[in-house]
Amino acid sequence: MRLDKYLKVTRLIKRRTVANEACDAGKIEVNGKIARASYDVKVGDVIAINMGQRPLKVEVLNVSEYAKKEEAADNYRVIEN
Repeated sequence: MRLDKYLKVTRLIKRRTVANEACDAGKIEVNGKIARASYDVKVGDVIAINMGQRPLKVEVLNVSEYAKKEEAADNYRVIEN
């Protein structure tokens, strides 16, 4: 799954267009490297989101096409907040 779609499905970022713009601006890193929106997310990847006041770092536990609001947080584990 594309990185921008994963960020939207897991509700780490509310809209896919915002996720895409954040990737283009270099605010999203995967495994320590700045990632493009087209990056293919895999289980075990570490995603760092450097937007706003607090940077957020999560580990990908599951990649699913759809997630209900209650199940969205089950797709990742917060490493640093």
